[in-house]
Amino acid sequence: MNVKNQLRDGLFFQNPVTVQLLGMCSVLAITTTLFNGLGMGVSVLVILTLANIIISLLRKIIPNNIRIACFIVVIAGFVTIVDLCLQAFLPSLSASLGLFIPLIVVNCIILGRAESFAYKNGPVASALDGVFQGLGYTMVLVIMCVVREFLGNGTFGGGILNGGNGIRILPEGIPALGMILPVGGFLTLACVIAAMQYILNKPKKGENKTEEVAK
Repeated sequence: MNVKNQLRDGLFFQNPVTVQLLGMCSVLAITTTLFNGLGMGVSVLVILTLANIIISLLRKIIPNNIRIACFIVVIAGFVTIVDLCLQAFLPSLSASLGLFIPLIVVNCIILGRAESFAYKNGPVASALDGVFQGLGYTMVLVIMCVVREFLGNGTFGGGILNGGNGIRILPEGIPALGMILPVGGFLTLACVIAAMQYILNKPKKGENKTEEVAK
């Protein structure tokens, strides 16, 4: 188990959004304020980590032919717990995220990690995988929230700072309101994915020279 590699994979090389292209619906729909992004990101992180641990512990007794159904049952249990906790302690966040919290049950990120990692590895490694994949997902959500909120509403920290109104950076009337609409989500996500792919595929120093010498 290499914790450093797991962290790098979760944040960059196997980022669930920018590399694996999973969980797109929530990424596009709720990234309009920082409050939404952090709330959704932390919710997925908690559910993913706990589901990974339980599935890893039960992996030797779960029949292979019904493993997907078992995964969904475990995930649904933790989604219900998180949903009820949000309704009890953060009702404004629960109302803002709406159906996207219950829909975590069928989020491809959680089901995908259960199938590809937790079902094949021990509980400690599976827990770390859940944390790091959740952090990678949250990182992308926060980036998109900051960009869309700033360009679309001219504020920062909506739902958290300044009584929930956020800190106004641009005067009213200047922001491009389209950025907080669905089209803004697609444009921002495309830019984030393009930036990540450029960073991951950018040749390291010395590689170009090596290739030229080889030719």
